[in-house]
Amino acid sequence: MDVLKTTLSNGLSILLKEIHTTPIISHWLWVRVGSRDEPDGLTGASHWVEHMQFKGTEQFPAGQLDKDISRDGGFWNAMTYIDWTAYFETMPAEKIDLGLRLEADRLVNSNFESDEVASERTVIISERQGHENNPVFRLDEDVQEAAFDQHPYKHEVIGRMRDLESMSRDDLFNHYKHFYAPNNAILAMAGDFDSEKMLERIRELYGDIPAGPAPQRVAQPEPLPESERRVVTQGPGETVFIKAAYRALDARDADFFALSVADSLLAGPSNLNIFSGGLSNKTSRLYQSLVEKELAVGVSGGLQATIDPFLYDITIVMHPERKAEEVIAALDGEIARLQDSPPKPEELARAVKQSQALFAYGSESITNQAFWLGFAEIFDEYAWFENYLQRLAEVTPDDVQRAAQRYLSPQTRVLGVYQPNGKAEAA
Repeated sequence: MDVLKTTLSNGLSILLKEIHTTPIISHWLWVRVGSRDEPDGLTGASHWVEHMQFKGTEQFPAGQLDKDISRDGGFWNAMTYIDWTAYFETMPAEKIDLGLRLEADRLVNSNFESDEVASERTVIISERQGHENNPVFRLDEDVQEAAFDQHPYKHEVIGRMRDLESMSRDDLFNHYKHFYAPNNAILAMAGDFDSEKMLERIRELYGDIPAGPAPQRVAQPEPLPESERRVVTQGPGETVFIKAAYRALDARDADFFALSVADSLLAGPSNLNIFSGGLSNKTSRLYQSLVEKELAVGVSGGLQATIDPFLYDITIVMHPERKAEEVIAALDGEIARLQDSPPKPEELARAVKQSQALFAYGSESITNQAFWLGFAEIFDEYAWFENYLQRLAEVTPDDVQRAAQRYLSPQTRVLGVYQPNGKAEAA
């Protein structure tokens, strides 16, 4: 299916994909802003602004849209990540104009009333406190902080507590005005429509919105660490967790696909679409060497498609009768085995097939099709998505070995251990 791709005179990028299998349309508006764009003192601002976008405009008062969208048989949501913020509505095709009008309006006309900002501060602080009850969040945050010296990727999307407590209404509103403009946004739509007619409607709604100044970015290149960094996180609970986070690569790097296959082989494939589910990893090397040998009760890997080099992490849930040192030694042994010898063709074929299956599974629905239209444009272009399965198939055993050697070195990682209070401190 062909994609109509164009840009309005005010800089709004548009991607339209007709899918006539069912009378549904999924409409997404992506804004190029995330925690990557937050300096110290404003961490969490992008996520907070996302919350404020549901507080209404003069045209669409708060509280009414949930009823209107539900009554029309649709659903809507939003999400913020390190590189982007996205809003979507998936609705019956004849009702999608409500979503179009809503997003065009709140792109530039959100209210940011002081009492709503104060109310949402309480909500987000409570959300942050809820995360802090999760040992994996605590460990993730400490590892992420240790992995970067300067780049804003060092802080979690939800932001630091001290910033959530101190940010003002004007801080948030200025963040909104700085980044929310048509020349910093992508409109992506998939479903049952005529592209030329839909493009004309989009021009009617967005064409008169003026472009804003090009946003100033705070992200700067981050040098590789010179040696391994270790952190110990302490907190409540009974379970010990280990996280090895390696400095990875941006999604445009040719080695991204080789590292994706290495991830599938080691820990099971990562889901690049955070909007869908996953697959079993019981055939992966780390599952067999850690879980089946009762060194751990669970293991998973995580590789994300990002604008700048982020992290490839491996998270291990330790067996209660084991020591951190022996689990780390087993992890390092499996990585060294891949660095020393390329995988056999049949093992590589299975890892590629699993990655392809997960990717295809996360691309099936109309909502997922629209997701990928915009998501790929954030860090590259839609052709990245279209060529993904073929690029995986082209990965060779030597490519996987090279990726393991290049990216899975202890010198470029942070090794973190979550140690529950009351237990002996981890090594």
